[in-house]
Amino acid sequence: MHMKWLFWICAFGAVYSYAIYPLLLRLLVPVRKQHGAVAEYAPAVTLVIACRNEERRLPHKIENALQVAYPLSEILVASDCSDDRSDEITLSYADRGVRLVRSERRMGKEHAQGLAIASARGDIIVFSDAGTDLPKESIGFIVERFRDPAVGAVSSEDLFVTADGKVAGEGAYVKYEMWLRRLESDRAGVVGLSGSFFAVRRSVLTSWDATIPSDFACALKSVQAGLVAVSDSRVRGIYKDIKDSKKEYQRKVRTAVRGMTGLARLAGVLSPFRYGTFAFQIWSHKVMRWMVPWFLLGLLAASFALAPVHGFYRFALFAQLLGYGLVIAAHFFAAVRGLGLTRIAYYFVQANVALAHAALLFVAGRRIVVWEPSVR
Repeated sequence: MHMKWLFWICAFGAVYSYAIYPLLLRLLVPVRKQHGAVAEYAPAVTLVIACRNEERRLPHKIENALQVAYPLSEILVASDCSDDRSDEITLSYADRGVRLVRSERRMGKEHAQGLAIASARGDIIVFSDAGTDLPKESIGFIVERFRDPAVGAVSSEDLFVTADGKVAGEGAYVKYEMWLRRLESDRAGVVGLSGSFFAVRRSVLTSWDATIPSDFACALKSVQAGLVAVSDSRVRGIYKDIKDSKKEYQRKVRTAVRGMTGLARLAGVLSPFRYGTFAFQIWSHKVMRWMVPWFLLGLLAASFALAPVHGFYRFALFAQLLGYGLVIAAHFFAAVRGLGLTRIAYYFVQANVALAHAALLFVAGRRIVVWEPSVR
């Protein structure tokens, strides 16, 4: 009997964040009422490009930033003590409105961003990574969302592409995440921003903690300021899929550890008494998602124990073993990994192994502030 309880609790936990939570959000949580937009709104906008040894991608990134349609007040390259030609490249664009903000010690992306914020002149601060392309109209769409005085931050939507421009392996999963983000955006706001491309009101940035991921912190701080963080499907951040699966795995682990660190430091947003629907979204999207690998392990263990009891549990065990077997085959054989459903399953399992790894590191006291940028 105890094993049956374990099976069904773990089955519920494994699918809750991915399927049940979006359904509850869509059916039970009312769409947020829109505030009246400001008729005339043309704020000064500062673009901050985070940079650590980006001499290969930085010229393209700066040229891409200079072609956006909305007139930027300034472009700041926040260099985290780069020791290649990144700073030299940045200085060569000084006559085109590009400024270098350099951290003399390597203290991480958020520290460099914090230095840029301190010297920025814009009312709206847009953050972007060196490996992300910005479509020409993207900043204009961001500014349009800030016409609503209730909006504190705006997130782009991610678009992974291969070298030849096709949607990459994470495409289906990312599309799902962007769909879920739109649901949240229309309710209490998104629980996290796309770290490669997002914007925030300067008034929200009254304090800056360099130990918290900037994208996560800006979403949570917007809510703490009585505002909302939204996502806009017209604002796309385009970047190439990571070629090295090992580095992609490391990125997932790093992102999860940093997310757990950020929520631990801003744990007040978990209170439903203070933050209502937003707290429900944080619990459902973040905390329950981080627990999925442990639910999957419990489900597999319970299936083994119950398989001799009933045919349903034997089938459940067979389905799990078949799925994991395909993922293992995909790990070793690229041809298998390229198949549609196998590709999605591989990404799902890889993501959850990374979450389990991250949870163990977090519990052990590991914190990640500096790292080398992923090569795309």
